[in-house]
Amino acid sequence: MTNFFLRFGTANVPCGDGKGFLGFPTWYHYLNSISDASAAKTCVPQITGINDIWLIVAAVIEILLRVGVLVAIGIIIYAGFQYVTSQGEPDKTTQARKTIINAVIGLVITIFAAAIVNFLAGSFSS
Repeated sequence: MTNFFLRFGTANVPCGDGKGFLGFPTWYHYLNSISDASAAKTCVPQITGINDIWLIVAAVIEILLRVGVLVAIGIIIYAGFQYVTSQGEPDKTTQARKTIINAVIGLVITIFAAAIVNFLAGSFSS
């Protein structure tokens, strides 16, 4: 199939740098794409089989995990604000500390899960 694409001025290449909005990966991040040589901005992801569907699912999961990282960081900031404004009350201080610890644990789990998804999808693409 590569000869077919080369004969008609197209090549089987990844689209751009694979980064979408705010540095998140695009839904077609792990797919091979057809890029038209005459129009540098044109890029069409190729879906050739069931494995490509799983690569799309992996990219969507990676996007959701990156959103989870941002949410965990937001919770850490919010809990830190609660800790600072607790004015030394033991109940509020303890609750804020527990929230920070749970958010950090969630952050670590989410980062490792995103790394695992990135590794597995990267090894199965192409």
